[in-house]
Amino acid sequence: MTLPRRISLLTLSIALAACSASPPPAADLTPPAAWQGPGDPALPLPDHDWWRGFASRELDRLVQRARDNSHDLAAATARVRQAQANAVIAGAPLLPELQLGLDGSRQRLLRGDGNNQLDASSSDRTSTSFGTRLSASYELDFWGGLRAARDSALLNLDASRFDRQTVELTLTSAVADSYLRNLALEEQLRIARLNLKNARDVLGLVEARTQSGAATRLELAQQRSLVAAQERQLPLLEQQWQDNRVTLATLLGDPVQSLSAVDESIDSLRWPQIGSGVPSDLLSRRPDIATAEARLAAASADVQVARAAMLPRVVLGADLGSGARTFANLLDSPFYTLTAGLTAPIFDNGQRRAGHDLAKAVQDELLENYRTSIVAGFADVEKALNAIAGVDRQRQWQDEEVRQARIAFELAEQRYAAGAETLLIVLETQRTLYQALDQQAQLRLARLQGSVALYKALGGGWQVAAQ
Repeated sequence: MTLPRRISLLTLSIALAACSASPPPAADLTPPAAWQGPGDPALPLPDHDWWRGFASRELDRLVQRARDNSHDLAAATARVRQAQANAVIAGAPLLPELQLGLDGSRQRLLRGDGNNQLDASSSDRTSTSFGTRLSASYELDFWGGLRAARDSALLNLDASRFDRQTVELTLTSAVADSYLRNLALEEQLRIARLNLKNARDVLGLVEARTQSGAATRLELAQQRSLVAAQERQLPLLEQQWQDNRVTLATLLGDPVQSLSAVDESIDSLRWPQIGSGVPSDLLSRRPDIATAEARLAAASADVQVARAAMLPRVVLGADLGSGARTFANLLDSPFYTLTAGLTAPIFDNGQRRAGHDLAKAVQDELLENYRTSIVAGFADVEKALNAIAGVDRQRQWQDEEVRQARIAFELAEQRYAAGAETLLIVLETQRTLYQALDQQAQLRLARLQGSVALYKALGGGWQVAAQ
């Protein structure tokens, strides 16, 4: 009468536990139908080697060097190996544990008659024994807690892999951005040196006119001030260039002394054509979003683990052993033992309940993090598309500004040499030309950096592998 009742209660408990297991909560975010920025869904999306779109052999070499030598990427790879080991550890309890033991003991009574707790006695002062035992133990996973722990570890392994891809994408983007900045600073240095040469040439002309009485000392001081200002600009640009080289070397995992000279100019790079796809594609193409989703699913499994900890545990055991007083007779007296144990929490001052509440709170936090990563991913793409479109519109007029500023400076210089123009006009046209050329180099850099940002925002060619 009692046994069937217990079985029915156990079956009911299993059913209730199965009903209580809930899937991970959804993000409840609907992606927009299209990008607000001027993206082109018809163009191909980035592939894994997206940096080749700039047609730069030097950039290809630097990215490969960073991937082979980066300490951050090596650390992320080590974290993946840690997660793999944790997954093996978490999955081990799903199968029985086997242990083999072999022992031997020797006991000798030094004096006296001995006692009941000793194998040796006054008649046989030395006692020798040998034993062997094969033990198996297995916990019945009634409530799914062991499976949930394994699932959590596997999901955290996925998150670690996705996180490594995020580190790699961040690294390659940073290398590309730093290299492009290096080319832009070299172009700005070239422009600054060219304008300094022009300023010195004008200064020589002003000095000659001053000696002949055709120019005033005020004009001479103004030109000398301009030359000094441009002399000051050179060390500033050189400092920025050197700082950027240090940053690039750090990304490569090398000292800055190992960086070789660059044989490319920013003008030689190609503007890559990048397809933006549709917003819904982004959820499966960004490793950081995949990481947040995997960690959320792992937290949901942890909630089930915490729930199972509040329910009874059943552990089965089996021992097969043998013992003898001589090693040669060790296997002559085999025996077996079967055990079953049930443990159930009764009072723990709220510890297990608090553990369940903690797991739920972690799940809620990771759900919000998942939603944040999705919204941030959409924002990254929109900003990159907007930046590229804005820079393209500016570049159309910037090229014309440079062309007209160069014409104005050449005409002013010729007219001043002929005495038909004041030095103030020459100085103003020279300053305008310098600013236009410098702005042109900065816009080229901004356009290339916009492409890097769009590549990174779209996931850099990464996508979730098909299950």
